[in-house]
Amino acid sequence: MNFTMLPFTLQLEDRPLAIDLHDLAAHFATLPDQRGRRGRRYPLPLLLTVAVLAKLAGYSQLREVADWASLRQVELTRLLGFPRSTLPHPTTWSRVFASACDPAQVAAAVQAFFAPRQTRPRPGHHLRVSIDGKTLTGTIPLGQTQGVHLVAAYLPAAGVVVAQLAVPDKANELTVTPTLLMEVPLAGCVVTGDAMFAQRNLSAQIVAAEGDYIWTVKKNQAELYDDIAWLFAPLRPDERVADFDFQTAETVDKGHGRLEERTLRVSSLLKGYSTWPGLEQVFELTSHVTDGQGRTTTSVRYGVTSLSAAAARPERLLALIRGHWQQENGLHYRRDVTLGEDRSQVRMGQAPQVLASLNNLVIGLATRHKQPNLAAWQRRVAYLFEKALQRGPTATQTGA
Repeated sequence: MNFTMLPFTLQLEDRPLAIDLHDLAAHFATLPDQRGRRGRRYPLPLLLTVAVLAKLAGYSQLREVADWASLRQVELTRLLGFPRSTLPHPTTWSRVFASACDPAQVAAAVQAFFAPRQTRPRPGHHLRVSIDGKTLTGTIPLGQTQGVHLVAAYLPAAGVVVAQLAVPDKANELTVTPTLLMEVPLAGCVVTGDAMFAQRNLSAQIVAAEGDYIWTVKKNQAELYDDIAWLFAPLRPDERVADFDFQTAETVDKGHGRLEERTLRVSSLLKGYSTWPGLEQVFELTSHVTDGQGRTTTSVRYGVTSLSAAAARPERLLALIRGHWQQENGLHYRRDVTLGEDRSQVRMGQAPQVLASLNNLVIGLATRHKQPNLAAWQRRVAYLFEKALQRGPTATQTGA
């Protein structure tokens, strides 16, 4: 890098909002620039940092990022210590993000940026890692069904994506999940996932890495599903409750006009009987949901875990199971809706994956600043940042 990023602190009344641009740009500076030396007018770390600032201010689409930067190019280049007073045309942004950087390396740089502050497992506690995949809907070509599909490992407690891989064309998420898990330090972690990830090889891999798993089980694993369903079936006349080791946990939640009652039954009886790798307990989760009109729907789900009864009592296990869906609300919804990821029509090269990693970074920053409402936080950041640009770099430099 031939310019100097300036760290800054924005403050509104007595509520500080600090974003260290120097630290952020330093992580982006580790990325190899795959462009030829001729024609490199704008350094890659500069463009990535400006894109993050634009997204923080609520401008999520790449065209919006380019327009936002162009309208503020004099102030931004002065703030960021860049010797030129211009920023590139929108087509340059697309071309650079499509071919100048490896998306896996961008994802690794984002992970490294958060790594020192990520929550670590404490003795007797578990760090939950949720794995799930999503398709970037806007990347699906007209008349086709396949677009860019990413699988992510997400820490709900920290709001950080610790690994993310693209699924090859004409493949499914399971082809890249073993590689994804190898990028995550699993010792002391509990990996949660839906029924797709209830696979013997993934379970064995996690247990071998000194982690644990919780999977939902459906009929894609017919033998295991039937064993669990038989265990939790109503007792026959010749059976007694005392013959079983069932333990139960219940929760009741009311809100948004709905009443949801959940009952978790857990058993260790299949341990030693089933050949599933690392299996300690199986469970049945029954949910009764009553809407505002008094209509009730019931669903029953089965699952397995490598957590022993001593390590996870039913109440703890139920909390871990429910916590898996935080990936949908804390990550996917924010990327799809608040950051407009599914509306993005950028399909050139690796640009969709790069932009997805920048969206992950924005979400991680919001969680770091304890901001549950990302859209409201973006509006506040936009206000503070405009004030910082008006003051100029000397007023915002703090050395923090």
